[in-house]
Amino acid sequence: MAKRYWMADVREEMERKGTVGAFSAQARAAGMPTMSFARKVMGKRSRATTRTKRRANLALRFAEARRD
Repeated sequence: MAKRYWMADVREEMERKGTVGAFSAQARAAGMPTMSFARKVMGKRSRATTRTKRRANLALRFAEARRD
């Protein structure tokens, strides 16, 4: 049996909840590319909500995995 990665589980949960693309929509509303917005949100002086910070962290982890 193939090893199942945690990212697949996260993606399925996002699809089930209907939250796929929510962070990208926030980035578009801010007028920024998704990764730039994620880095800004994760900055030291960011006043973003906890939910937005968690979404930014997930976006950065997914991008990091895509590079590998």
